[in-house]
Amino acid sequence: MLDAAARKLIDPPLNAMGVALAARGLSADAVTLIGLVLGLTSALFIAFGFPAWALLPLLASRLADGLDGAIARATRPSDFGGYLDITSDFLFYGAVPFAFVLLDPAQNAVAGAFLLTSFYFNGTSFLGYAILAEKRGIATSAQGAKSLYYSNGLLEGTETIVFFVLLCLLPAMFPLLAFIFGTLCFATATLRILAARTIFASKDSP
Repeated sequence: MLDAAARKLIDPPLNAMGVALAARGLSADAVTLIGLVLGLTSALFIAFGFPAWALLPLLASRLADGLDGAIARATRPSDFGGYLDITSDFLFYGAVPFAFVLLDPAQNAVAGAFLLTSFYFNGTSFLGYAILAEKRGIATSAQGAKSLYYSNGLLEGTETIVFFVLLCLLPAMFPLLAFIFGTLCFATATLRILAARTIFASKDSP
C-alpha cells in the first residue's frame, strides 16, 4: 500500500547511487546476493538472541535490494536479475520469522507458523498474478520499472520492512505482531484473488 509513495522518495537517490556503482563495475546480481547475505545475517543475529543487532544488516540488506534495481536500470536489466531478486526477497522474508521461532520456540512457534503460512499464501497470489499479467500484456509503473508485474495490496515491501523493524525492537511482542501481520497478509492475498477474478475473467470473456 505504501510502496508507490515510498518509491517517489527513494528512487531519485537510489538511481543516482546506482549510476555511480554501475560506473565502478558493480553488477546488479552481485548486489542482490550481497543483500541476501546481509538479510540472512540479520536472521542469524535474531536466532542467536541479538534482535537489536539484527537491525543494521537488515536495513543494509533492504538498501541493497533497492540498489540492485537501480544498477540494473543504469546498465541493462535482465530477466534473470529480476528472478534472482524476487527469489532472494522471498528467502529473506521467510528467514526472519523462522529466526524468531528459533529464538523462542515455546512462545513463537505457533505464531511463526501462522505468519509463514500467510507469507506462502500471499507470495503465491503475488507470483500467480504476475504470471497472468505478463501473459496478457498488462504492465504497471506504480512500483517502478520491474522485470515482472508487481500487484499492489494492503501489505507490500515497505510495510513488511517496518514490521521486521518492529519485531527487532519489540521481540517479546512477536506472537501478537505476527498474528496481526499474518491476518493482514491473508486479507491482502484474498483481495488480490478477487481483483484477479475481475480482471482476468473479464479478459477471458468472448
